[in-house]
Amino acid sequence: MTPKHPLAGVYAAAVTPLKPDSSLDLDSVPALLTFLAGRGCHGIVLFGTTGEGPSFSPGERETLMRCACEFRTSMPGLRLIAGTGTPSLSETIDLTKLAFDLGFEAALAVPPYYFRKATDNGLFTWFSEVINKAVPSDGYLLGYHFPNVAGIGFSMELLARLKDAFPTQFAGIKDSSHDSEFAHNLGEKFGSDLVVLNGTDSYLQLAMQNKAAGCITAPANILSPGLREIWNLMSAGKDATEVQARVKKQREVIEKYPPFPPTLKALLHRLYGLPRWSVKPPLESISPEMEEKVVREFESLNL
Repeated sequence: MTPKHPLAGVYAAAVTPLKPDSSLDLDSVPALLTFLAGRGCHGIVLFGTTGEGPSFSPGERETLMRCACEFRTSMPGLRLIAGTGTPSLSETIDLTKLAFDLGFEAALAVPPYYFRKATDNGLFTWFSEVINKAVPSDGYLLGYHFPNVAGIGFSMELLARLKDAFPTQFAGIKDSSHDSEFAHNLGEKFGSDLVVLNGTDSYLQLAMQNKAAGCITAPANILSPGLREIWNLMSAGKDATEVQARVKKQREVIEKYPPFPPTLKALLHRLYGLPRWSVKPPLESISPEMEEKVVREFESLNL
């Protein structure tokens, strides 16, 4: 059965096109969006972890967001989600409001990660402020649950409070916990009422068995055809085990060469002819030796 929520689907946590001086490569944005849309993505997320979101100023984020929206007019079926979460409440509110003013389908906000011991009460107040001041009554905010990196995440109790208080606006979460038990518990507690977009390609079938609506992943920059096939099969009530096993092998190769942004940018260039994009410091481009190794290993799968 096809998930009903308007945000259900497969999303790439898109890399951010950058020039060698680490400034935005706006001329390449149409090529990236066209590539991802043509490989099965329902939409893309700008300025997530893979998009190096915390490395960009509000002004840089606005510039890329406007560029993506302008090009999206030629492909209106492609959904856009903006990563807007920062440790600053006021900055998060401004970026979230901007996303909806520009016409983004949703905003994705990580909790204020500098304050890792914030209580559920404090986090509820923080997200309530964001929603009340920046999210339209018919808009969708997704929480970004990535405790292994952010150092702070969402408890079941906090999710329930936010969903009860904002049943439409707090649509759900991106679950990047890589925790199968958490995925199961989300399905048990919320069913399909909470939009869960899984962040681990290897778990998409499992997540959708537990009522997830789809995924937002870094490897979707190159693995989206397989992820879309899994999504289509699961949505139709069919078995996706074979496809999931193939995607799992591909992700396992990419996982061996962290961090994701420089590795994915190298693969996009070498395998698909997209420009050779740089990364922002403190990240570094993948070494030529490692690039050759990951390309050979990925191609050897013959999948």
